[in-house]
Amino acid sequence: MNIPQDLKYTKTHEWVKIDGSNAKVGITDFAQHEITDIVHVELPEIGRQIKKEQPAAVIESVKSAFDIYTPLSGKIVEINNAVLESPEIVNQSPYENGYLFSIEFADIKELNDLLDADNYKKLI
Repeated sequence: MNIPQDLKYTKTHEWVKIDGSNAKVGITDFAQHEITDIVHVELPEIGRQIKKEQPAAVIESVKSAFDIYTPLSGKIVEINNAVLESPEIVNQSPYENGYLFSIEFADIKELNDLLDADNYKKLI
């Protein structure tokens, strides 16, 4: 199971990569294994204001559909169009090419609620 040390994680299996006041968000390697073959992805609109722990995206697999929750409050500033065209990228590269969206986060204190890699390992 791939759990990069430089990322933060949520209990609902999203990962966060901080870059200044922006954060890239995707699902973890564990989550994509559990979901299995991803066949469709719905992403939020750019400019959408969103609150921490609200559903922001949907991933559909051959099994079911899964809500993806935003780990931070803020504004959606980018979406990954590549996963809209080729959803299987999320299975193949969950931490690099398969990220879902970027958010300009509003409250740096919310970062304290995220798990580091070691605590995420304990969770799964």
